Amino acid sequence: MTVLRKSLFTAVCIALCVVLPMAFHAIPNGGVLFSPMHLPVLLCGILTSWPFGLLAGIAGPLLSSLFTGMPGAPMLPQMMVELGSYGFMAGLMMAIVKTRKSMVNVVVSLIAAMLFGRVVAGCARAFIFARGSYSLPMWISSYFISCFPAIIMQLVLIPIIYASLERAGFIGRKMG
Repeated sequence: MTVLRKSLFTAVCIALCVVLPMAFHAIPNGGVLFSPMHLPVLLCGILTSWPFGLLAGIAGPLLSSLFTGMPGAPMLPQMMVELGSYGFMAGLMMAIVKTRKSMVNVVVSLIAAMLFGRVVAGCARAFIFARGSYSLPMWISSYFISCFPAIIMQLVLIPIIYASLERAGFIGRKMG
């Protein structure tokens, strides 16, 4: 994928970070349940590379906050750390994981990015943003239990979107 194509795709993903939360926040608790910004950031990292995924993870919540007020100022730095971690690790893992099956590469990269981002975000909350008032049960509850529908949605939709883009010729087959 050329730098221009990666840049354009990253711009679309950043725009989705602004638009998707507006749609999901129409559903009661939709932002927490479905984590709408995670999907375009993870997809961006997987389809482009770690620098573009990192950019989408930082710029997406920042622009969404500026244009829509979501996330609010207290949550913005935490979300930028979390989403930046997702985009970074998704892209890095796609560069590292080299099997003969692109879907295996995608799923392994996706799971690694989701775990890495949750650990980084939990550590950031525990040591920086909520020092002294954050615990392991709070981390498990906020990053695994309350957003369980989002985790399932990401694990289902991202491989489907990737396969569709691959079939359409938007991306080439990534094989080891």
